[in-house]
Amino acid sequence: MKKNNETDHINEDAPFTFEGRNAVLEAFAAGKTIHRLLVKKGEIEGSLRVIVAQAKELGVPVMLVPKEKLDAMSENGKHQGVIAFAPAYEYADLDTVLTNITQTNQQPFLIILDKIYDPHNLGAIIRTASAAGAHAVIIPKRRSAGITSAVVRASAGAVEHIPICRVANISQTIDRLKKQNIWIVGTDAAGQLIYNTPLTGALALVIGNEGEGISRLVREKCDFLASIPMLGPTPSLNASVAAAVAMYEVLRRKF
Repeated sequence: MKKNNETDHINEDAPFTFEGRNAVLEAFAAGKTIHRLLVKKGEIEGSLRVIVAQAKELGVPVMLVPKEKLDAMSENGKHQGVIAFAPAYEYADLDTVLTNITQTNQQPFLIILDKIYDPHNLGAIIRTASAAGAHAVIIPKRRSAGITSAVVRASAGAVEHIPICRVANISQTIDRLKKQNIWIVGTDAAGQLIYNTPLTGALALVIGNEGEGISRLVREKCDFLASIPMLGPTPSLNASVAAAVAMYEVLRRKF
């Protein structure tokens, strides 16, 4: 039997929804294909008016429905009067991402996530990765949260601005990245202080979950292990917080 947190990704063919005004506006801005838009009946005001106008301009069918119907369809009850339906999320191809980075003459900065199950953690990490200038976030196909509506909300729409690559095997992916001269740095309590860890050049930062950390095989493949100092009695940080600390230490080295 699977543990509760060891869920496989959601079916790729499942419909995808954007809930809430900011998420729908981000989807339109990113050029996402929207099949239809459900809007709460009643006065259409503020940003909701902008959304409806954009939908009509793009030829997206708009349906006015009772608030109760939106409440029943919403995953968290925070739809803000609008839900958009789109094709399933399209993950980026890692080889294409790496080729694009090479063409811009930049040093790759990648975020690899190992067993991040919680969609809110995943969304928060993606949001920070986008803000910190990472080129892509890499997640495994199994034993990981995938990109869902909850992740989109938690990322504040950042999933539309940074490639998310889903790979069959994290360890094999690390081997591929090493062949392209990308250093692999894992966050681990047993590592040297992150402030003393080499974090420049072509780099992939590995983040594990807050309970188990990075899996053994992935840890063994890392070139360096970096730890975040914990001076108080708290044994660990939330995965998204640890990821943010590590990413911004990488960013700090660029200045």
